[in-house]
Amino acid sequence: MSRAELTEPPAQAAKTAVGVRTPTPLWTLGLLRNELGTTLRRWRTIALLAVLAAVPVLVGIAVKIEMSDGSSAGGGGEGPAFIAQITNNGLFLVFTALAATLPFFLPMAVGVVAGDAIAGEANAGTLRYLLVAPAGRTRLLITKYATTLAFCVIATLVVATSALIVGALLFPLGELTTISGTRISFGEGLGRALLIALAVAASLIGIAALGLFVSTLTNSGIAAMATTVGLLITVQILDQIPQLHAIQPYFFSHYWLSFADLMRDPVYWDDLIRNLQLQGLYAAVFGAAAWARFTAKDITA
Repeated sequence: MSRAELTEPPAQAAKTAVGVRTPTPLWTLGLLRNELGTTLRRWRTIALLAVLAAVPVLVGIAVKIEMSDGSSAGGGGEGPAFIAQITNNGLFLVFTALAATLPFFLPMAVGVVAGDAIAGEANAGTLRYLLVAPAGRTRLLITKYATTLAFCVIATLVVATSALIVGALLFPLGELTTISGTRISFGEGLGRALLIALAVAASLIGIAALGLFVSTLTNSGIAAMATTVGLLITVQILDQIPQLHAIQPYFFSHYWLSFADLMRDPVYWDDLIRNLQLQGLYAAVFGAAAWARFTAKDITA
């Protein structure tokens, strides 16, 4: 029994032992700040962000070496084909890096953080004390999910910022040619790069909710992380099988590369909106499932 439980009245101690407390504000900025700070200070998180930041560096150096060898990549396109434009404008390295990291590296990093959110606390023996003082189950779960969403934004911006710096150092900057063939100013290109980064971060909402749900099913952080990453890989494979075309639009990863439509003139919004709707659906379904599981879970550690 904790010291907090010893000093509480019996009735209140009975409530806090199962994570039910007297009414408190649903949102506590301090709790979110502490959770986010704890997450970002972990060596595992720092390593994940370092790997993400290294991807644009490796891509930029590879393209620079190819360019110095006299090779030229022609043509335009979307997704990974943005790489054909890097030598003309370093800002395209931002789009290329996001396209390269979105299928696996970014969602894997988010899956690790989300999978460890609840299960990691249970494995470390700190979950019961988080529930006792001062957070109730619902507030703790919301804070954990908000922390994971904040990590989605941070991880995406790390990739984009690293790519922008490397692109500026290795390649020229200036006006951009969109996928539609029109020219836009560098300032507008930066604005679209920011929109693309936000669209990529929003694409990770679904995997974050799924990982949080998996995290409520076990007391092993490693098992939750491995399961979440395993589900990510499985869905990615299934999304490439032509015979499953009827159900593929419901996979959380199906519209991930729709962010390339932000580089059209005018912007194509259809797939971008479908992606946001799909991520919202996953967040609602698996967020509700995580809440139902967590609020009924017997906390013994």
